[in-house]
Amino acid sequence: MSTIQARLRLRLPQFTLDATLEAPSHGITALFGRSGSGKTTLLRCFAGLVRSEGFLRINGEIWQDSDAGVFLATHRRPLGYVFQETSLFAHLSVRKNLEYGLKRLPRAERRVRFDEAVTLLGVAPLLSRTPQQLSGGQGQRVAIARALLASPRLLLMDEPLASLDLASKSEILPYLERLHTELSIPVIYVTHSPDEVSRLADHLVLLEHGRVQAAGRLRDLLTRLDLPLVHQDATAIVEATVAAHDAHYHLTWVEFPGGRLTVPLAERAPGHRVRLRIHARDVSLTLEKNTRTSILNILPARVLEIAAEDAAQLLVKLDLGGTVLLSRITRRSGDMLGLEPGLAVYAQLKSVALVD
Repeated sequence: MSTIQARLRLRLPQFTLDATLEAPSHGITALFGRSGSGKTTLLRCFAGLVRSEGFLRINGEIWQDSDAGVFLATHRRPLGYVFQETSLFAHLSVRKNLEYGLKRLPRAERRVRFDEAVTLLGVAPLLSRTPQQLSGGQGQRVAIARALLASPRLLLMDEPLASLDLASKSEILPYLERLHTELSIPVIYVTHSPDEVSRLADHLVLLEHGRVQAAGRLRDLLTRLDLPLVHQDATAIVEATVAAHDAHYHLTWVEFPGGRLTVPLAERAPGHRVRLRIHARDVSLTLEKNTRTSILNILPARVLEIAAEDAAQLLVKLDLGGTVLLSRITRRSGDMLGLEPGLAVYAQLKSVALVD
């Protein structure tokens, strides 16, 4: 069975982890929650770094089953682990650090080649350097490449960008995106950054007080009105395809099941898949399509659900041909429009951002 299945329990003096989840065995699954919600603890349980009770199966292979007395030690679990700090060997060159990860496996079991990892993470120019000669972003790329060279069946990443400055984060994010487009290795990614979740994750697991609050596809969870996360940072993620460019106005047209959108010029060839982020605050509603406006993106939609955020504001869930968006409006506007589930409206998108 090609899934990640876990039912893990761990009692600590000030905290209890009791998490049950199932995630796909491909792409990036983000563990997301506030500080102290249990994200890193759960990741350490996956790695076997702490001895929890319960069950863990990765692609049909049982790594842990308390009832059957099975608990694979960390060194017997075919995984890679990337920490906040690079943990590179200071006395070895980058090349030697990478070869250390490679030499842990017999040649017959190596599924990731040296040149493949070097190219994927863009570290070829760094091979002769020492860790002390690397920037934060460069060091983390080397650490990821070393983890990949262990040919893991699961890659664990514990807030790999947390210790980096903004410039280093911008440098490394494109390389992280390539992990789930060019490799088949599933990634469990711990973060407290909504931006990283929006840009990288395919699947999302929300943790609160050591328990799984919700889990599912990213775009589904980000638009569930019953989750506190949605009301904190109401955002929708849309998967689209580049259709054409307007060189004169420096714009790009992208298509998705709900229609066509105009976005700032994107250096992507037609047919390229892109991910869009649309904040609820940037979506206004009208009952009639307004043609005399500066807003370029106006699409027909249908109201799915309405939730009160507070005494003044509403969050409206919209269906655009199978794609879900959110709109944050005032209660007064909702009453003036007569909003109710099933009502046909037009969504006016004031801003659309490409996130990859």
